[in-house]
Amino acid sequence: MTSVERTAYRVFPRLMMTRELYLFFSPSQEEMAWAREKTDTDEHLLALTLALKCFQRLGRFAKAREVPVVVVKHVRRCLELKDDIAPVYASARTAESHRVLVRRREGVAYAPGKARKIAAKAMTRAAWVKNHPPDLINVALERLAQARLELPAFSTLDSMGPQGHHGAQREDPHRAPAGTPGTLITPVRRTARRSARAATTARRRRAPPRTR
Repeated sequence: MTSVERTAYRVFPRLMMTRELYLFFSPSQEEMAWAREKTDTDEHLLALTLALKCFQRLGRFAKAREVPVVVVKHVRRCLELKDDIAPVYASARTAESHRVLVRRREGVAYAPGKARKIAAKAMTRAAWVKNHPPDLINVALERLAQARLELPAFSTLDSMGPQGHHGAQREDPHRAPAGTPGTLITPVRRTARRSARAATTARRRRAPPRTR
């Protein structure tokens, strides 16, 4: 399995720096006003604002256990909520409606099937010049960001890494992807080598005999 730290796939750091906390997880006045307009309880206000800021940073929705406590506390202070307010939902339906709101606001679509196809295609093309899984994953991340799609789980992208080489091999069975042991010889290359050998033999036959 590829280490996520070796890729551009964003996760929460083990130690959140103060600068990073304020830079990426401080909601603006407009964002807080938007969240207040869309919610009816303090718990939902905190949950929606937290979902928005995490999505902006990660490109995906973080699971509750992923979000560092320090991030929750920071967003809660920005919203001027009481310390006992937790980011919880009354129902799964409310949680899903909040995800829809965030995607719409950020202009990002949720299309898992399309995201996998784009990632697989990007990895297959990159496999001709790159042979490290982290590099292939980074190429896929770039294409998904350009397509304005919500990122899949890291495990999904990681499992697709080896498929990039296999996909490249299927596209052109006579060409070896980057990092593949050995080089497959195409018919054109084989013919060129035969012609070169024939030319060398002909030159040797025409050469005058050496005198002693």
